[in-house]
Amino acid sequence: MAKEVAGQIKLQIKGGAANPSPPVGPALGSKGINIMEFCKQFNARTQDKAGKALPVVITYYADKSFDFVVKTPPVAIQLLEAAKQKSGSAEPNRKKIAEITWEQVKAIAEDKLVDLNCFTVESAMRMVAGTARSMGITVKGTFPVNN
Repeated sequence: MAKEVAGQIKLQIKGGAANPSPPVGPALGSKGINIMEFCKQFNARTQDKAGKALPVVITYYADKSFDFVVKTPPVAIQLLEAAKQKSGSAEPNRKKIAEITWEQVKAIAEDKLVDLNCFTVESAMRMVAGTARSMGITVKGTFPVNN
């Protein structure tokens, strides 16, 4: 018989660095989830992505057990890494902070494709380019069209 789902929690935690302090502890503790068990499992699963902010969706059940899914890092963070910047532009329409290539956009789009609501790499590239534009990062060249 299937377990009864009691709810979901969405958090962003640095890979390999989950600990019981806020925001993890209070979010899980208020639902009655074993915080240390989650931290151990999350850190073991994300050791290879240490230091990167990773979105995680925790599904908890009525019997206080839980499952979680670790997603790929947000596009904005990947764009900042590709552009070697600390943060986006305060005025993205006036001040441009960096330039990236379509190859970098394609690499980010292919990495993030499983979490996006699109089916082709080209549409994912357009989504990533739009995020870059809203952060003050310009994409050099013209969109590569596959014929």
